[in-house]
Amino acid sequence: MSPAAETNMHIFRKRILTIVAGIIALVLVLMVLSRIFLPKDNTQEAGMEETFANGILGEKEHTIDVLALGDSYSYFSTIPPEIWKAKGYTTYAAGTNDQSLDYTMEMLRRVYRKQSPKVVYIESDTIFREVSLFEETLDYLSVWLPVFRYHDRWKNLRKEDFFSKPEYTLTKIYKGYKYYSVCNPPEDLKKDLEKMQKTDRVEKVPPYCVQYIRRIKKFCDDHGAVLFFVTMPNVKYWDYSHHNGIQALADEIGCDYVDMNVINDQIGIDWSKDTCDGGDHLNHAGAVKSTRFLIDYLSGLNILEDHRGDPDYKQWDECLEKYEKQVKREGS
Repeated sequence: MSPAAETNMHIFRKRILTIVAGIIALVLVLMVLSRIFLPKDNTQEAGMEETFANGILGEKEHTIDVLALGDSYSYFSTIPPEIWKAKGYTTYAAGTNDQSLDYTMEMLRRVYRKQSPKVVYIESDTIFREVSLFEETLDYLSVWLPVFRYHDRWKNLRKEDFFSKPEYTLTKIYKGYKYYSVCNPPEDLKKDLEKMQKTDRVEKVPPYCVQYIRRIKKFCDDHGAVLFFVTMPNVKYWDYSHHNGIQALADEIGCDYVDMNVINDQIGIDWSKDTCDGGDHLNHAGAVKSTRFLIDYLSGLNILEDHRGDPDYKQWDECLEKYEKQVKREGS
């Protein structure tokens, strides 16, 4: 090799080493920032997002039996205190507004760091929701470097953010359920119901969503959890072609699917009384009915334990008492 070539090679190697050193330094800085920016509690004041759902992080370790995931339909239609009252199963509705499957996967990871639910169910509307490349990349990076999710916390950093480890203290009385007692029936129920007429047309789940569901199914299998899909009562936007799409996906990956819209003879939703927003979401009266069905379904799995009377679960009795007082005050 000529002296000139050796010189060029030396310069090239030096540049590569400089780049590698720069990348390592950047990663180290991001790791330090991640430790600082990561919320040290699961409260809104500490910088935690979606505190109703992330209230599950404050629950006592390995005490949650059932995990509900999905968008708003999941937390409008699942009442954990009612499930506790009837069967002694501990359920948390960790749904979030407009939840897409990348965040569903993130919630699974978070929950299983401290909990070991035996049952996981996903509200089906989430399965069709578009996952943006930006959010997917953000969620992937934030698993290893939380600063990417919590970068906007720089204005509200506190002294404990620099020195403390995360210690989640927030729990929610309703365990993620959103209570609404108002009634606002559909304007044209007959037209809305026509969407659930049986058809062979299939609204296919987008391929990238199928890949997420496969990852979620594997995660649940690896952790010994039963996964199933559920469609909560919704006369406003759900239709039979979407039902067929979810059923096809459930059959493909080998999990159960329950669409409460096609078995309303069992659920008993009265759309003149049981919705808060024209047939899109259930109000409390409707949620009681969907939850009663869930209670029977979960009981039929024969894998959950009744924890009523166990002193380690005393706070669930306390939450039930507060929940029932709230319902009584609201007159629902």
